[in-house]
Amino acid sequence: MTTLTTAPLAPLLLRLFEEAAAATSPAISELSSDERMRLISSKTEYLDLYGRLKDLWLPVSREAGTLLYMLARSCRAQTIIEFGTSFGISTLHLAAALRDNGGGRLITSEFEPSKVRRARENLTAGGLIDLVDIREGDALQTLSVDLPETIDLLFLDGAKALYRDILELVEDHLRPGALIVADNADVSPDYLARVRTPAAGYLSTPFADDIELSMRV
Repeated sequence: MTTLTTAPLAPLLLRLFEEAAAATSPAISELSSDERMRLISSKTEYLDLYGRLKDLWLPVSREAGTLLYMLARSCRAQTIIEFGTSFGISTLHLAAALRDNGGGRLITSEFEPSKVRRARENLTAGGLIDLVDIREGDALQTLSVDLPETIDLLFLDGAKALYRDILELVEDHLRPGALIVADNADVSPDYLARVRTPAAGYLSTPFADDIELSMRV
């Protein structure tokens, strides 16, 4: 039995995934696919885009959540950084792994205040809030200070255009063997160029449909 598969977390996640699937956003439906991709790829307009997406959960899939838990458990993570909290579904999976590893610290960043409030509520309901430091604001600022000396796992699931910038912010703290998981990495070509270049100090491979799994060497 694990924290992930027992109460209070298991029934909470079941409900949250159902809520996420039912959520809609009129604002995003007004954007053409070309405009949406332009905003996703922009390093200057991401706050506008994700402000429009505040009603959408943008969660990891159930399978990706389980993968995050398994990776954090298998590497015995004690320090985790997450870029993009949203409503906290991925955060719950990662914090559950910390609990089952015996404790630790998860730092996660989210700029949308309404999502920060809901994520805190969900983490409290799941009995995991004591393990999590939610930093409200632009991650380029919130993740540039007060980081652990060593980081065991980095999860990237915020503004795709910033993946490489966030990686470079925390890179000096990544221990040898640290894992980096990037969701929807296929829309961040500069990030993929970085982690797929052996001279940059990573081993990296595409995993599943749109996840890039990398390791600091």
